[in-house]
Amino acid sequence: MKVAAVVVAAGKGERLGTPKQFLLLGGIPLLLWSVRSMVEHPSIGEVVVVLPAGMVESPPGWLVGAGVGCCAGGSTRRESAGRGVDAVSADSDLVLIHDAARPFVTAAVIERVLAAAADEGAALPVLPVVDTIKRLESGAVLETVDRSRLARAQTPQGFRARLIREVHAWAERTSRAASDDAALCEVQGYRVVAVEGDPHNVKITTAEDLALAEWLIDAGRVGPPAGRNGPIGSV
Repeated sequence: MKVAAVVVAAGKGERLGTPKQFLLLGGIPLLLWSVRSMVEHPSIGEVVVVLPAGMVESPPGWLVGAGVGCCAGGSTRRESAGRGVDAVSADSDLVLIHDAARPFVTAAVIERVLAAAADEGAALPVLPVVDTIKRLESGAVLETVDRSRLARAQTPQGFRARLIREVHAWAERTSRAASDDAALCEVQGYRVVAVEGDPHNVKITTAEDLALAEWLIDAGRVGPPAGRNGPIGSV
């Protein structure tokens, strides 16, 4: 099967105060961690990076060196992901969509998502909710929520190409917003399968998240993907 990966990196980084995808993490641009993981995976034959519109014609040199395609993002995460899906090759069988803000994605997570997406049509990695969850109203606890049926969603999320093109086209026509791509499948009635995520597949949103990511690197818990294809995107 022909697999394409879309790395969504068009955000403004409003909560961090700067476009986080270009910040250095362990001496490597945060975006490049995800790009390397996708390029290095043996099942992925094409990688498209969705950039802020003003950067597409002149992307960073280290991204050009990674040998990936680029397209311009939209005003929302949903629009940016949809443009990335539109940019992958028409003969792709499966499409992975990954947030650049998750730099530590592993080959094992990618493989689990791809296998489930090939079998079921749509899949995402999740982690169990371990904290007690309270529902609030007017600043007071209304109830304790049963966490046994809850999970924390991660990326990459994987889809049969026809399916994800269809749901993004529907979202474009209807101006439907969504915080992730699986949500578009859910509202259209498609089954989305959950696979095991990875606790190190953290999302960088705040300065505290970035500090945690640096600690994971310094502690040897995570590292750049192995160089199957040699130096990729030298910085």
